[in-house]
Amino acid sequence: AEAANLPPLTEAQKNKLRHLSVVTLAAKIKCIPYSVLLEQLQLKNVRQLEDLVIEAVYADVLRGSLDQRNQRLEVDYSIGRDIRREELSTITRTLQEWCQGCEVVLSGIEEQVSRANQHKEQQLALKQQIESEVANLKKTIKVTTAAAAAATSQDPEQHLTELREPAPGTNQRQASKKTSKAKGLRGSTKIWSKSN
Repeated sequence: AEAANLPPLTEAQKNKLRHLSVVTLAAKIKCIPYSVLLEQLQLKNVRQLEDLVIEAVYADVLRGSLDQRNQRLEVDYSIGRDIRREELSTITRTLQEWCQGCEVVLSGIEEQVSRANQHKEQQLALKQQIESEVANLKKTIKVTTAAAAAATSQDPEQHLTELREPAPGTNQRQASKKTSKAKGLRGSTKIWSKSN
């Protein structure tokens, strides 16, 4: 608009302005058609456009790729430009939406943390209940075995010893029975031989 009042631009200055124009377009559109770029940058052919975009990528002004089949520039990243007054409302709205999204995520995380804490408390209570039941069962088993031992009123080792060695009266009876049987057998053989 004020080209008549300004000195003529060199080719490097024109390329710098074109790079900044691509950055401005990239802030609005992530896939910029070649036709829009050619019109905005006032270039004559696609070859000049692609060379300019490659220069911008090497200068780290933007990152992206040229889609020659679909005739468009796909922008992944671009540097920022100075903020204009008319853009402040858009930036404010974007930041408010971001803050609201953060609050939603934060409330979701807090809800999950409270659920996890409740689950942990339930598991601890269940573990304590199981441990108390196990302790009660151990006490019951000890009391039962003690009662069984008291009912027999003897030490288990003593009981085993008595089973191995019979009482003294039982030994004498068995011995006398054996001797009497032996005497009877001898006598019967004598009687048998006399009768022959």
